[in-house]
Amino acid sequence: MLLTQLTARSLPAGWAATLPPVRHLAERGLELAAPVAFIVGENGSGKSTIMEAVADVCGLNSEGGKAGTKYASTGPATPLGEVLDADLTATGLRLLHGPRLKRRAFFFRAETLFNLGRNVSGRYGFWEEDLTEQSHGEGFFTVLERMVSGPGLYLMDEPEAALSFQSCVRLVALMNRVAGEGGQIICATHSPILTSLPGAQVIELGDHGIRTTDWEKLQLVDHWRRFLAKPDFYLRYALDQD
Repeated sequence: MLLTQLTARSLPAGWAATLPPVRHLAERGLELAAPVAFIVGENGSGKSTIMEAVADVCGLNSEGGKAGTKYASTGPATPLGEVLDADLTATGLRLLHGPRLKRRAFFFRAETLFNLGRNVSGRYGFWEEDLTEQSHGEGFFTVLERMVSGPGLYLMDEPEAALSFQSCVRLVALMNRVAGEGGQIICATHSPILTSLPGAQVIELGDHGIRTTDWEKLQLVDHWRRFLAKPDFYLRYALDQD
């Protein structure tokens, strides 16, 4: 483990302070208890807000990218990032805040990945392939396989966005391998496939704040099961509202 605890010293400025999970961080903090932790919740629950703040305190650009580059942490920290503390192990301190060229961390952010790719594809330490010459999903996996490997901290914000069912299963295998190599992954996701990784910590955000739960008890897993069993029930209700 590299990062073991997140704690907000105070509530951040602005709207983020209204989010129950952010208030939870300020009041009780969050223990990270497994090499892979999934952060799950509805849109607007605070997943990306927390991921951006973790990137800030770990010296990564909150828009996504690699630690140790000259542009890794340009720009001001996010409001939550300004008040967030991260408890790092000795290994975590070395890999995240040691000599710049030896830092091992990457923030994979689906919504900004291809903007990043236009700037760094082909550069030393990144990937050789031109992402514009690959499908969306192939491009995602090019980056994941090149940048998420071995000891290091890897943040992911909805990496399943362009992935098929089989590719999501493939990503689960990659995450499992990286955890075995001494890496740590924190991943915000809506995917019941990714969150099924055995041994992972599943953290659910909501009006309750933050709680660690089991995969089988996740609301998103329950919704997917019900939808796949009776899609007409969900669709009839949704279409009636149109």
